[in-house]
Amino acid sequence: MEIDSNSKILLTGGTGSFGKAFLSKLLKNYPNIKRIVIYSRDELKQWELQQLYPPDKYPNLRYFLGDIRDRDRLTNAAENIDIIIHAAALKQVLAAEYNPIEFIKTNILGAENIIHVAIRNKIKKVIALSTDKAAAPINVYGASKLVADKLFIAGNNIKGNRDLSFSTVRYGNVMGSRGSVIPLFLKEANNGVLPITDVSMTRFNIPLEDATSMVFWAINNSVGGEIFVPKIPSYNILDLAEAIGPNCEKRIIGIRNGEKIHEEMITSADSFNTYDIGNYYAIIQPSKEICIDEYRKAYNLFKPVKKGFSYNSKNNDHFLKIEELRKLIKNHIDSTFAPK
Repeated sequence: MEIDSNSKILLTGGTGSFGKAFLSKLLKNYPNIKRIVIYSRDELKQWELQQLYPPDKYPNLRYFLGDIRDRDRLTNAAENIDIIIHAAALKQVLAAEYNPIEFIKTNILGAENIIHVAIRNKIKKVIALSTDKAAAPINVYGASKLVADKLFIAGNNIKGNRDLSFSTVRYGNVMGSRGSVIPLFLKEANNGVLPITDVSMTRFNIPLEDATSMVFWAINNSVGGEIFVPKIPSYNILDLAEAIGPNCEKRIIGIRNGEKIHEEMITSADSFNTYDIGNYYAIIQPSKEICIDEYRKAYNLFKPVKKGFSYNSKNNDHFLKIEELRKLIKNHIDSTFAPK
């Protein structure tokens, strides 16, 4: 299915960085869309969002306070919905190491609730957001998202004959997202010191605009059972620090608990089920419900990657240079974060 003006969409985590950007693009492209439900548990953020999109001017927009741990509330929010975009999650690596059971409840059991609700409410499509930390995870957050990925893919096995599909979008660090390194560096640059965990650290990078565009693409093109991975550039942490604070002290503070030096989005073990489909890779595990021929018909390019292929931020073909990083930050980061 494809999004159109008759679509009815539930957006979990709708008041987060991705949720707000996705909502903005959705309303811009489909101003008369039939129904959008913003589902999140933070009443202040919902109130702030309502100041931007007041109900009297956006009668197609609804705000539901609720937690994805609460299946009954989620069921109510998903009534008469066609598409679920699942962006709600606990994401802070250090918080996950200290509070692992809370991440299990939200990221894993919350995912199971989404699947249950989608099946019971006759949803047609679910797109779940993942993270590069779900590939070969070494921390609780990544492990919880890997399990969530597996749950969503397995959801296609229990849908029966329903017109329903589950797919996942996995991408790297979103530029400027809450709690990420770029806003931190921009803030700390005003103090003259940038904290560096490890000088060889690399990260993937994707602008928020590209992340939202990828989800729109997945809604319109997914068959079900895919983990989509974008082809995006990497950067070295020292280059990022130089781009933001060339005159700042770069203070080495050491790697934090649960943190990787390099991030990975496709492991070599996944290469046997990974296909190049153009702007993205797709990790696919065909089942009796969805055969490989359905994917071949759906995508113009459907080429298996080489066995042993690994897609990680260290060995990426495209690294952002310092000036490229400065330009991206200028174009994509809110001016309130701009270095003084």
